[in-house]
Amino acid sequence: MAALIRSDFTATVTWLGRVPDREASLRASPAEEVAVALDGIEGESHGGTARPSCSRFTMLHPKGTEVRNSRQVTFLSVEELAVVAARLGLDDLDPALLGAQVVVRGIPDLSHLPPGARLQSAAGTTFGIDLQNGPCHLVSREIEIDAPGHGKGFRTEARGLRGVTGWVERAGRLAVGDELALFVPTQRAWAAQDSAAIAAQ
Repeated sequence: MAALIRSDFTATVTWLGRVPDREASLRASPAEEVAVALDGIEGESHGGTARPSCSRFTMLHPKGTEVRNSRQVTFLSVEELAVVAARLGLDDLDPALLGAQVVVRGIPDLSHLPPGARLQSAAGTTFGIDLQNGPCHLVSREIEIDAPGHGKGFRTEARGLRGVTGWVERAGRLAVGDELALFVPTQRAWAAQDSAAIAAQ
């Protein structure tokens, strides 16, 4: 029976932020602690139980169609941000410019966590992982404002290193310095074979 198991990895929250109005700017405002509700981080414009489908999902829904919001929160990795910064010729990359909500340290290859994984704080605040986040041209614009000449390559250099999106499974609070335990699905990777062939193995 497929389930979740606690991995050997724990993430430490190093930065928290909110994007108050993503129509005005993707830039996030830093926070030391945030309240987390079932519809997302309070005061965060990416929250809500539903959202309009974006260009990433036009193979499923016409752009703008109301769909369940599984992209309430974005998780980024300190380690991956350092790689992107170096590729862009920067000493570091301010998470605020990326519209980040949660930045963590300690989980290798964060951007490739399996869908369905969970991150849970000691107090029980829990996030489900949906999909890898794709590089965005709006981030390029924010980087270019602060570091002219360095933002244009972001979409290429950040591919596969942009973190993951997810949703709130259990409400609570989250603060800089909190630790998040990583739980991963036990089911094997999908095999594109028919059931009889799989059963015969």
